[in-house]
Amino acid sequence: MPVTTYGLDIAKNVFQLYWVDHETGEISNRRFTRHRLIEFFANRPRGTIALEACGSAHWWARKLEVLGHNAILLHARFVRPFVQNNKTDAADAKAICTAAQQPQMRTVAVKTPEQQAVLALHRMRSSLVKSRTSQINQLRGLLYEFGIALRGGRQAGLQQIRGRMAEIESTLPTLLFTAIKDQLERILNLDAEIEGIERRLASWRKQEQACQAIAAIPGIGLLTGTALVATLGDANAFKSGREFAAFVGIVPRQTGTGGIVKLGRISKRGDPYLRTLLIHGARAAVFSSKNKDPWIEALLKRRPANVVVVAVANKIARTAWAILAHGRPYERGYTSVPA
Repeated sequence: MPVTTYGLDIAKNVFQLYWVDHETGEISNRRFTRHRLIEFFANRPRGTIALEACGSAHWWARKLEVLGHNAILLHARFVRPFVQNNKTDAADAKAICTAAQQPQMRTVAVKTPEQQAVLALHRMRSSLVKSRTSQINQLRGLLYEFGIALRGGRQAGLQQIRGRMAEIESTLPTLLFTAIKDQLERILNLDAEIEGIERRLASWRKQEQACQAIAAIPGIGLLTGTALVATLGDANAFKSGREFAAFVGIVPRQTGTGGIVKLGRISKRGDPYLRTLLIHGARAAVFSSKNKDPWIEALLKRRPANVVVVAVANKIARTAWAILAHGRPYERGYTSVPA
């Protein structure tokens, strides 16, 4: 029996739905409210509903699957070429439906509530770290205006401030010194909040088998492991480790014509936060590891350091995908055999 494909353009309160009835060929492009949309799909036969992978898309995909439908998420970049006229809700819904029916169209894996919660914790931690850095830099600048120079580094600078409080109190006006103490208290509170989020992430990592499976890969720690598992979702959504590395954006950008293909810098597509964590982890594996891989040693002899770091980040991503997709433990020096 043919299955109807719907294109759903979601928003906060107004939802546009486009579909073609496979029996009569009638084209429908209707607008719904949230309650009416859920009621509509609850009474419809099983179908395929395509959405853009935007805000609340994962929640809607889970909701539609509970109602008995098959929900697929498409990247907005792949939908945009199918918008024929001006960008409206009706045009977007039609473009989503058209894009979903294209052969070999790539989809985004639907995340579970736990995976979304982990990514939310990462976003909260990143925001707190940014705020803490801003507070510390401001504190350095304010003290420097009164001739107090601090050592570089967050922990070293804060430790020096606490050890020189008597000098700071005698140098600064009372009005400013009180404000400086309040700012130090805020920094301590930010440290406590960041540590609390990291404890929650560590607790989730202990319970998640996927995080434990990739923990042995050099360059993967608490933050990288939890963010990678939560972002990856279902490993089988990617055909290979190379495709997952391209999804993260740590593969060379390709340009070519006339059969000549040129490789440039990395594409930087996908999630910049996960890509940053992978590159930082790769940098630690390249420069701080005591038991360095011979492949890395050989690569450092013929390529620049930053190129090696990105190559190691690419390898970390592909290795993590292989472990999660095939359910195998990490083996140092493992060589894959073509099928």
